[in-house]
Amino acid sequence: MAASTAPGRVPNSAWLALVVLTLINLLNYLDRYVVPAVQESIKHSAINPTDAQLGFLASAFLIVYMLTAPVAGVLGDQSARPRLIAVGVALWSLATAAAGLAQHYPALLAARASVGIGEAAYGTIAPALLADAFPERLRARVFAIFYMAIPVGSALGYVIGGAVDHAHGWRAAFFVAGAPGLVLALLALWIRDPQRGANDPAPAASTSAPVPSAWLGTYESFFSNGPYVRTVLGYAAYTFAIGGIAVWMPSFMERVRGFPHGVASMQLGYVLVGTGFAGTMIGGWVTDYLRRYTKQADLWLSGVTMLAAAPLAYAALRASDHQTFWALLSATELLIFMSTGPINVAIVSEVPPTARAAAMALSIFSIHILGDVPSPPLIGFLSDHGSLEQAVLVIPVAVLVSGAIWTYAAISGPQARRP
Repeated sequence: MAASTAPGRVPNSAWLALVVLTLINLLNYLDRYVVPAVQESIKHSAINPTDAQLGFLASAFLIVYMLTAPVAGVLGDQSARPRLIAVGVALWSLATAAAGLAQHYPALLAARASVGIGEAAYGTIAPALLADAFPERLRARVFAIFYMAIPVGSALGYVIGGAVDHAHGWRAAFFVAGAPGLVLALLALWIRDPQRGANDPAPAASTSAPVPSAWLGTYESFFSNGPYVRTVLGYAAYTFAIGGIAVWMPSFMERVRGFPHGVASMQLGYVLVGTGFAGTMIGGWVTDYLRRYTKQADLWLSGVTMLAAAPLAYAALRASDHQTFWALLSATELLIFMSTGPINVAIVSEVPPTARAAAMALSIFSIHILGDVPSPPLIGFLSDHGSLEQAVLVIPVAVLVSGAIWTYAAISGPQARRP
């Protein structure tokens, strides 16, 4: 018989789940950001892709990711979640290593696209599992720790990818990124799967209708959920901007601002890990504090910080002086990453506990098909037919749109938290 847990005390199994899932999330983003770190080397290799083809490497992965995410989401609401996570991590790790073996563009494209199958099983399920493992009073901070892996993993992708590329070539970078996932897949099997809605004192109060049993019905119910729809639409604009920054910033720094090859990705990684860590943690803690006063704390924090980031993003991309560029880019990233944890808390809080993985799956599908699937190839297309310096200016526009949608969503929702 399992040991009982004192009321209000979080069991050790929940903290173990947070540690393992955060490490997996870190590797998830390390894998993604190896590609922009080495893409200039790929461009000048025998594969010789265009900028539009380079941009589509990220989009192909995301297309497969978003197409398989809805199935993974429903399975995550009905099956043993740790096993699904373990299988997903193992699959994406093998696909990442396979990219290092590609001899032509179609093979590289197929390897990167296959990564999406494995990541869908993880990305839809992990947030739902954590929401069930921790009480609402801790969720923003827990999600801040979990999503802190985005900037840290992204930074490691830039740094490790750039360093390995410089020392051993771009193919070796994919081998290094793929290997650790097989170990983490085994660790995922040790995670305890908490009961759905175990930490929601009144599950029925979180939705106005019962969760349909049919797969199609489950997803149809989300479209009539106004707060969920507005949150996801803002997230799509956010993801459009993040996708453009992630894929094209190293190339922008080298081609347009004259940073040495290899140095750009590593310096960007160092800045990303600092601003991402600080922004994500600050956003989580501030949101939990604001939650005492408003039910819309997650959306208020996310909307206001994105509105503040938009003009800074534009100024950073227009700055020609390197010091000014770094100062403005750092401030922009700090503000952008403050919404990382809160906006995902908003998504899982706007649906029934028994449909959280499905809600994350539909969110993943939507933010990618509207966000970072079109943005990298669009910026690449604009670069091929104009200049990269002008093409990247679509990014601040997307930041502004995201902030406007989330702020409107915060205004339109119920505000009072305490009598």
